[in-house]
Amino acid sequence: MLTLAQGQRVPLSSITNQSKFIVDVGLARNGMTIDVACFSLNAEGKIGDDRYTVFFNQPKAPGGCIHQIGEGRFAVDIQALPDSIEKLVFTAAIDGPGQMSQLGDCTLSISHATAVTPLALCPFSGSIFQRQRATILLEIYRKGGIWRLSPVLQGFDDGLDALVTHFGGVVSDAPAPTAAAPASSVISLEKKVEQQAPALLSLAKKAAISLEKASLTNVKARVGLILDASGSMDGQYKRGRVQELVNRILPLAVHFDDDGELDTWAFGESTQRLNPVSMANYKDFIDTDNGGWKRWQLGPRFNCEVRAIQAAVNHYSKSADRTPVYILFLSDGGVHDNAGIKKAIVDAARLPIFWQFVGIGGRDYGILERLDDMKGRVVDNCNFFALDDLHDVSEEELYNRLMGEFPQWLKDAKAAGVLL
Repeated sequence: MLTLAQGQRVPLSSITNQSKFIVDVGLARNGMTIDVACFSLNAEGKIGDDRYTVFFNQPKAPGGCIHQIGEGRFAVDIQALPDSIEKLVFTAAIDGPGQMSQLGDCTLSISHATAVTPLALCPFSGSIFQRQRATILLEIYRKGGIWRLSPVLQGFDDGLDALVTHFGGVVSDAPAPTAAAPASSVISLEKKVEQQAPALLSLAKKAAISLEKASLTNVKARVGLILDASGSMDGQYKRGRVQELVNRILPLAVHFDDDGELDTWAFGESTQRLNPVSMANYKDFIDTDNGGWKRWQLGPRFNCEVRAIQAAVNHYSKSADRTPVYILFLSDGGVHDNAGIKKAIVDAARLPIFWQFVGIGGRDYGILERLDDMKGRVVDNCNFFALDDLHDVSEEELYNRLMGEFPQWLKDAKAAGVLL
């Protein structure tokens, strides 16, 4: 077995005389979510054909020349690569909190599919990094007609976006994102959900499609959920519809927020802050959190939407953080304090908060149905639609409707100085 060191360059033939081999990236993640990918570059060192960029959401290149066969594990057939590809670059990027310096003992290895012992091994650890959040791990490149290999192990402070830009990709505010752009969001969304909450993977994939359609794949935001828990909502809770809504909205929180948490409130006459929903506690959240929905401390079970709105405003106004906030506000109607709600939403238009009101199984939505006509706001900061039953729309349609006006608000709020 050949032991390689950082920066060492060797002919691939010194490791194997076969065209097919396995590249294995073994990372001691220490709790971090890290996406591993293989970028295929042309003679200029740029992404030429997106189809040959292999990552979690696109695990196989045409002809099977590169195939991700496991987490951080790639099968390569060097002879099957098109002539236009001159370099394969294996990378790792942190999605969420963390730095590469927090890695434990790691390895890069080259082996044959059926071999037990690697043909070549490069050990390394996080101690070689500092603040970097993404790194080029390994390059396999063609020079003078000869394929060579080098463990690069050099990073980028700005994460995957910096990597994609380095390779000639587009990562921000692009009207038509390249396949590389979703690598920083869609890949990580599905991957995190598959690893931590596999039962939600189907929802995550549908959410990812909607986010791409709305050009939201690179947007970061905090996500909140406000639940009507008045007496008239009992049927929705008993039939599991509210839990279903929690399940459906959680993938959006995982995508938008590095913490992957859904800030949650419930209201009757009073409003109670519940625990944040996460992939660790979402199952049966409605029936278990704070003793379950029947035991939430909400006072008499009648609507007081204004207090719930103010509770969320107070929470997100505590810091100077200007990250956009997306709040889904669930109500079954019976709205009575139209003037109070109008004033609260008009006042909140100065804040980086978008309000998506959703009516479910109710009537008498009052001012919620007239949100688009409200005057006196710096920017239109809310939207409303109603459903007789959550099952009336497909999951795909629900995501499309939830994201319907959020992109426009982001643009308008930025133009108005509400967002930086």
